[in-house]
Amino acid sequence: MTTLPSPALDLSADEARRIALRAQGLLGAPDRRAGVRGVLRSLGAVQLDTISVLARSHELVPYARLGAVGRRTVDEAYWSGGRSFEYWSHAACVLPIEEWPHFAFRRRAYRSRPQWFHDLPDGAYEQVIRQLRAEGPLTATQLGGAKNGGEWWDWSASKVAVERALMYGEVVCTERRGWKRVYDLAERAVPDALLHDALDDAECLRRLVLLAGRALGVGTRSDIADYHRIKGEQFDAVVADSGLVPVRVEGWAKPAWADPEALAAPVRGRHRTTLLSPFDSLVWERARTERIFGFVHRLEAYVPKQKRVHGYFAMPLLTGGRLRGRVDPAREGGTLVARQVSLDGAGAVEPMARALREAATWVGCDTVRVERCDRPELAAGLVGALG
Repeated sequence: MTTLPSPALDLSADEARRIALRAQGLLGAPDRRAGVRGVLRSLGAVQLDTISVLARSHELVPYARLGAVGRRTVDEAYWSGGRSFEYWSHAACVLPIEEWPHFAFRRRAYRSRPQWFHDLPDGAYEQVIRQLRAEGPLTATQLGGAKNGGEWWDWSASKVAVERALMYGEVVCTERRGWKRVYDLAERAVPDALLHDALDDAECLRRLVLLAGRALGVGTRSDIADYHRIKGEQFDAVVADSGLVPVRVEGWAKPAWADPEALAAPVRGRHRTTLLSPFDSLVWERARTERIFGFVHRLEAYVPKQKRVHGYFAMPLLTGGRLRGRVDPAREGGTLVARQVSLDGAGAVEPMARALREAATWVGCDTVRVERCDRPELAAGLVGALG
């Protein structure tokens, strides 16, 4: 940015951390009446991922905030009643349906894109649209098959066409069935009042910057822009009119902005003790996680096994408003296996045991087994706390 606003307020590092936790629904009493849909509305986006260890990431996110909500309840909240859609935000995310108009800027960008990785045969796009119009919601398999028979990226023409239609906004994914996207025409799936691209790019971006600021509570330019993966210069163009307030945070080297509602209310309440998905929006931006919590977070699922430090799907332990360890879990029948546990000290033993017991119960396991602990002197205490 060429000019920076004067901070309206100074925040301590602890105040910023607590504001961020409350904004993410991890400090204070959860709104159980609003349930999973309330979590989605407050976060603005819940990331999807193919990895399933304890559960898939989009299930772990509401679990972390609400406790042992039924997994069927989670899926119904996301995929029934036309209240959400899947689109490209931070990554592939579930988004509240009322935000459909605010992604018009991204749909327009895709439509004007000059080149695509996959070539599209003549008539393939139109055929997919005709088939959806005639037959109703369909998976890629039902549209003619997702693959050509080669590697995972070797999509069939119908898969390329329907994914492009999804990016353009002519088609919507409103459900996952057996983890396959179910596609429908936007004209059927999106309520009439929302089915438009009438908002210009600036209005879309102002809304997404405000939503990201609310979901984060307080954040830097890169924090807020990264939430819905907008460009830094797009953030710069709209932040002054977004409604966010410039602040200065102790220990942060860069300027920050905060949600004025978050600044107006004292931060009180009970902290959650829980395991977090590596794709949870509290920790999905590494630099922010390290700045706020002093915690270096990295997903190692795509790191060669011999180079992993904390494990394939290491889930951070949140307790007392701090990140105090992590565990790489697995399931073997009725046993939750803690393949590798990392703890920052003796004070993390009981919270880790409690989080493991709760997670085990949630996924239908009746025992927990610890295989390795990075602090051998704490291993016996952890096993005893689990017993």
